[in-house]
Amino acid sequence: MLTSHWVRQREYLLEISRALTAQLDLDAVLEKVLDAATEMLAGQSALIALRQPGGGFAVRAAHGLPLRLMGYFSALLEGIPEQSNHTNFYIPELANKLQQVVLETGLPLRQVVALPMSMGRDLIGVLYVFRAYGGGFTANDRQILGSFADQAAIAVHNAQLYQRLFQEKRRLDAILEYSADGVMILDTGQRITVFNRALAEMTGWPAADASGRHHDEVIVWARLHTEMDLEHALAGGWPLSQEQGAQSPLYVEGDLERRRGGAVSAGITYAPLLDREGRLVNIIASVRDITRFREADRLKSTFVSIVSHELKTPVATILGYAETLARPNAHWKPEMVQEITDTIQGEARRLDRLITDLLDVSRLQAGALPLSMEEEALDAIARRVAQRFQVQTDRHQITVHFPDNFPPVKGDAMRLEQVLDNLVSNAIKYSPRGGRIDIRGHVRRGGVTVSVRDEGIGIPATEQGRIFDAFYRVDDSSSRATGGAGLGLFLARAIVQAHHGSMWVESEPGAGSTFSFSLPYR
Repeated sequence: MLTSHWVRQREYLLEISRALTAQLDLDAVLEKVLDAATEMLAGQSALIALRQPGGGFAVRAAHGLPLRLMGYFSALLEGIPEQSNHTNFYIPELANKLQQVVLETGLPLRQVVALPMSMGRDLIGVLYVFRAYGGGFTANDRQILGSFADQAAIAVHNAQLYQRLFQEKRRLDAILEYSADGVMILDTGQRITVFNRALAEMTGWPAADASGRHHDEVIVWARLHTEMDLEHALAGGWPLSQEQGAQSPLYVEGDLERRRGGAVSAGITYAPLLDREGRLVNIIASVRDITRFREADRLKSTFVSIVSHELKTPVATILGYAETLARPNAHWKPEMVQEITDTIQGEARRLDRLITDLLDVSRLQAGALPLSMEEEALDAIARRVAQRFQVQTDRHQITVHFPDNFPPVKGDAMRLEQVLDNLVSNAIKYSPRGGRIDIRGHVRRGGVTVSVRDEGIGIPATEQGRIFDAFYRVDDSSSRATGGAGLGLFLARAIVQAHHGSMWVESEPGAGSTFSFSLPYR
């Protein structure tokens, strides 16, 4: 009879152990452990305390006990050894601690047994089983529960590992998905297994469409700026370095074709993932949009080219005329001297304007463009600008139209005049055949708008989005003939924006341009 009872217990223990090892959800594992432990030892309730990452133990799951009373059971967790096994496991005064819990909670608990859930010497947790009747736990009970606790420890350990791995995977998935750079993972057949959001936006390929496709179907180079792409690298023996036999990343840079047309400048770093035998398992690609870096290089090159030209031309003129005046044997008529000195003064003013513009650009980039804000009359500023420029041209008619009682704005008079100077100067410059230049003011709800309209060469629609960029000039023969560093419109818009306004252009090639800016007045 006793043998039959032992057999049934062993079979039950084996069945429960198999069920536990098949389960990877920690909460489900703990629930099964508690249910089985309570049933095997004919107990009324049970709880499990698990080791915490920062040290100590805390109740993680309970069976047959009110959750609102769990705080009272913390006394049972005091004195748990850091390392232990079944032979030397001991919690000091456990029976007395149970009596204190009973007094505080009124629960009908008479007996408690606590056994370690260990992996070797490492204590994962403690399993407590309670009885409401007076019979104590026998050595047989402890032996059965001890064997079960060992199996439960393995199941809990596996479930904890799975939980940590699952959390780590979610963390890595989130990092990949929301990374600012594109991320792509390829299998050994160069098929895409991971394709994140940034790369989808960069290439125009939705992740669902790109997944499973061959790398070369999605990553298509319109222009390559490095010697080798992935296909040629793999054909040449990559990913192993010829010199050291170590993993060697591959960098490829160029203009990447977008799915629906157009291209984006990109740099891709391919890193091989190898197994212990050195066989390729995956290729991890980090894709960066380098359009801004390319643009910065272009701006740097443009800056050097344009500014050196714009500086060299007036300096050469000044030096030439100065050397002419300084010739010891020359006798110049007064009118010739006046013409030469006027030219020198004009070129010097041109240099001064360029240097001032460059300083203003530097201040803008540092966020330190100075403004002296006062109540200013834009109509008066516009008339002053028109009068000054009218005497400089006999091919243009400059008119000013502002409604009566045009409201003043809060602004820096010198900077606002600089804006209008630039717009009127450009209107003259880009109307080589002359014509009307109209400066108009309009009052709108909450703000005013000032526009400068010319009858000049106009601006192609493809160029209008970039004319406010620093050092940018429309690439045609008419524009190249006018000179300039391409800073005027950039500074004008920046000044308007510093006044909490906006600037825009409307233009048609051959039909002139209208530059407008709006400012708040209330």
